[in-house]
Amino acid sequence: PWLRPFFVQNIVRTMKKAVKTDLFASKAPLEWAVIANGQLSTAQIPIDKEGKVVEGGIEAQARQTMENFKHTIEAAELTMADVTQVLIYVTDRDQLPVFNKVYAEYFEAPYPNRAAMIVAGLAREEMLCEIVAYAAVPQ
Repeated sequence: PWLRPFFVQNIVRTMKKAVKTDLFASKAPLEWAVIANGQLSTAQIPIDKEGKVVEGGIEAQARQTMENFKHTIEAAELTMADVTQVLIYVTDRDQLPVFNKVYAEYFEAPYPNRAAMIVAGLAREEMLCEIVAYAAVPQ
């Protein structure tokens, strides 16, 4: 009789680890960053240690967002050189050159891959920018 090959599939569950930071502890069900499969994933917004969106327009918000991002990267024992991709969201096209100026202060060549989007709004009405980013985590 003919026997069909029997394949056993090993399912490996990915372990996800939260990165502990000193950023404001959100009441929303989220982590500021997680590491899984050799990659750090994070989203950052322009809030201070009290969870308030900083005032001062796009430059102040871009700087706070990037400082929160840098803090998170360092909390994961990585450097900005480990960042592989950044997705930038701003609420007005005129804000992008200002965000770019601040962003450039945090990186040097080779730069991360990136994309920028102009969006109608963000989670908090007063927010002008947000980033989503990924970094390689050495194994």
